[in-house]
Amino acid sequence: MRELKEIAAEPRAGTGKGHAYRTRMKGFVPAVVYGGKATPENVALDAHQLQRHTGTDTFLTTPVMLSVGGSKTRVIPRDLQVDPVSDRPIHVDFLRLPEGAKVKLAIPVRFRGQESSPGLKRGGVLNIVRHEVELLCPAESIPEYIEGDLSELDIRDSLHISAIPLPKGVVPMVRERDFTIASIVAPTSVIEEQRAAAAAAAAAAAAPVAAEGAASAEGAAAAPGAAPAAAAPAAGAAAKPGEKK
Repeated sequence: MRELKEIAAEPRAGTGKGHAYRTRMKGFVPAVVYGGKATPENVALDAHQLQRHTGTDTFLTTPVMLSVGGSKTRVIPRDLQVDPVSDRPIHVDFLRLPEGAKVKLAIPVRFRGQESSPGLKRGGVLNIVRHEVELLCPAESIPEYIEGDLSELDIRDSLHISAIPLPKGVVPMVRERDFTIASIVAPTSVIEEQRAAAAAAAAAAAAPVAAEGAASAEGAAAAPGAAPAAAAPAAGAAAKPGEKK
């Protein structure tokens, strides 16, 4: 389990927009702690101290120890609101993580073995399908990230979730299929060459068919101009001279 960083907080008696505004004017950020068997608790955190934590990409997936009036509670941030202009935190929701609790988190994916990958050595391109994976994690086994190994992948090979080691008790939220995390695809130049070759082959295959169709059309056009068949003698035509009547 990761070592928990501690964040100090103090109880916050009032609620509502007016009280939250006054809390921010004093250099604090209003927050709420909920979950578990205890009732929700309103607290305030030092804005400068909080910003040191919110500046990381893993803030919403990192458990912390919240110290409120000498009482410590293990929590994880579940929502962070920031000012649209200054980008500073203006409110935080914390979820309590009692012993044995599980939480659904989007954990980032990292990769190793790029320098050994046969596909990447041949000019292939890493196509990342999922930058994050939703996992159900025990409170004691929340990973900072999960890592996929690319060292054996060639062009057109894929890395699936089953190939990524997960901490004990951690399982993907999607369990009915072995979904793809990343793949090695051919470079654009190769793909364009393959497309051009396929188009040329298709055109060559279609050429005899087109020629045969043109010949058939020419024969059909010539039929109306053929010499008419000799007309049969008309009934009752006059007899030639010398013939008996």
